Amino acid sequence: MNRDPLFECEIKLGTHIIVDAWGCPQNLLNDKETIAYITREAVRVSGATLINLCVHRFSPHGITATATLAESHLAIHTWPEHGYLGMDLFFCGAGAPDWAAKYVILTSEASTIEIRELSRGMLPIR
Repeated sequence: MNRDPLFECEIKLGTHIIVDAWGCPQNLLNDKETIAYITREAVRVSGATLINLCVHRFSPHGITATATLAESHLAIHTWPEHGYLGMDLFFCGAGAPDWAAKYVILTSEASTIEIRELSRGMLPIR
């Protein structure tokens, strides 16, 4: 990004964290109640405000959980047949998305983790 000399710093409007977790137990990844609990607890430990939680179990396997937050969203998708859990968190304003990500990573029992964090909505300050 080219910097205008009139702009000295930036404000970050949001944080987007993407997690790929491999080597998770199949039974955990296919348990709707467990994924719902993990999602709720991730929201709680992050300090975010839960507006709505939708959890769907696919046939024959796999779960998608989406939490709509006052701060944006948290989504978990599982592929038990591959031992894979994918998570997407976008927080703006209050909350600690890194705490939510760490909680899900620890409870997923994954053997391999990849985390990407993006700063979103960078605004220049004059």
